[in-house]
Amino acid sequence: KVAVVAGYGDVGKGSAASLRTSGARVLVTEIDPICALQAAMEGYEVVTMDDAASVGDIFVTTTGNKDVITLDHMRQMKDRAIVSNIGHFDAEIQIGALKNFPWTNVKPQVDEVEFPDGKRLIVLAEGRLVNLGCATGHPSFVMSASFTNQTLAQIELWTNSGKYENKVYVLPKHLDEKVATLHLAKLGVKLTKLSQEQAEYIGVPAEGPFKPEHYRY
Repeated sequence: KVAVVAGYGDVGKGSAASLRTSGARVLVTEIDPICALQAAMEGYEVVTMDDAASVGDIFVTTTGNKDVITLDHMRQMKDRAIVSNIGHFDAEIQIGALKNFPWTNVKPQVDEVEFPDGKRLIVLAEGRLVNLGCATGHPSFVMSASFTNQTLAQIELWTNSGKYENKVYVLPKHLDEKVATLHLAKLGVKLTKLSQEQAEYIGVPAEGPFKPEHYRY
């Protein structure tokens, strides 16, 4: 199958990787030259939606913008192409334009829309967030990491309240690393430890944090 991922930001990167792992040939659309270069260097074919509309079997929008997939694009798509959104509200796909055509509910959150020429599109979650609409929920491991983040943040605010003003802060790097550390054993990970000499050589504490606050993983 050919999957088309609109946008190659954080969400698009994850979507493209997941689809590739599932065996799809992934095409990417992008407006940002840096993200487009990243996608190309990862081995994805970077095209426009005009180019991709007629060849894709699965479409996923991840951009946070509107009108990413238009009615004209959907008219060009294959019969029973799958259209979904994981990036924003239902404005990414022109769902409103499809309301003029007959809809058949296949099962909860899965609808088939029939065009006048008989072609059908499969629309997931009515163009709303497919990961929330069509999944059974976030994986427990992901939720564990998220809740651990929140718990450690509250403990930090309580125990070191004098350090913080009434504004939003990024979670300190050492707490981010602690969250990751607490979850490694579940995955069978064996973490390498820095010697004191190695830590001094690269200028970090032996127990972390290992990256500056602005570091992007």
